[in-house]
Amino acid sequence: MYPLVSKSVLCELFGFSRQAWYDSKKRHSVKQMQEVFILKQVKILRREHPRMGAEKLLLLLASTLQEHNIKYGRDKFFNLLGEHGLLVRRRKRGPKTTNSNHFYRKYPNLIRDIELVSSGRLWVSDITYLRTEKGFVYLSLVTDAYSKKIVGWSLWPDLTSEGALNALRMAVAGEGVKPNLIHHSDRGIQYCCNDYVNYLQGAKIGISMTENGDPYENAVAERVNGILKGEYSLQDTFADYHAALEAVKIAVYKYNHKRPHRSVDMMFPTDAHKQTGTLKKHWKKRSYPLKRESGDT
Repeated sequence: MYPLVSKSVLCELFGFSRQAWYDSKKRHSVKQMQEVFILKQVKILRREHPRMGAEKLLLLLASTLQEHNIKYGRDKFFNLLGEHGLLVRRRKRGPKTTNSNHFYRKYPNLIRDIELVSSGRLWVSDITYLRTEKGFVYLSLVTDAYSKKIVGWSLWPDLTSEGALNALRMAVAGEGVKPNLIHHSDRGIQYCCNDYVNYLQGAKIGISMTENGDPYENAVAERVNGILKGEYSLQDTFADYHAALEAVKIAVYKYNHKRPHRSVDMMFPTDAHKQTGTLKKHWKKRSYPLKRESGDT
């Protein structure tokens, strides 16, 4: 800008000392290096968690940033990711998989205002669809409502009850059945049919169902579906059933072992599963400078 003017004259002109000019230049250089480092770490994490929200990324990066003496606040981190197109956006909901128009008995909702202080007291179940080039396949999940750990799952080629039953059998085989355990689901035919109900009753598991079709009556199960599809690429179209199955295995493992969860004191579900007592919920404040992401729950 002033090719024939010395730095000393420019500093004097703008009211800076030469040292202040060099310090400012150094701070700018350090800031750039920190941003490059942070963005690189974010991209590494996103390889495993393609749609994980910014706040959870910052949590997972906390120890790394501390080791490198980098202090980075939440809003600053959100802004950095936003500037580089690394924030994730909400996806539109897909079609429903629940058919409650059937003649089987529909059980009452037993879990309103329930308070959980340990795992193994309430399981919630739901079914979602996955796309393949050959058609839809259906993922049944059983989740522990206290720890948010997926304790049973099954990928099935159709919407018959066998897929849901396989997920339930996995949960029982892996977790056992604690006294007074309750199983909660929607009123879909897969959960109301004789085979499923008889299995629950034979295992001495209480039966609870949604009553008015409101998704919030089964919010935990619905949210787990959304996380798997939204953050772990299960919304993609897979070549066939086997490709989808491998993707589900990876997604469930990462969800259970590597994803901090806001409603269980930012622990991984497998760690929360071992706890007792009320777990702190870190609900998000609505004051972020950028639009809410889909992955911060």
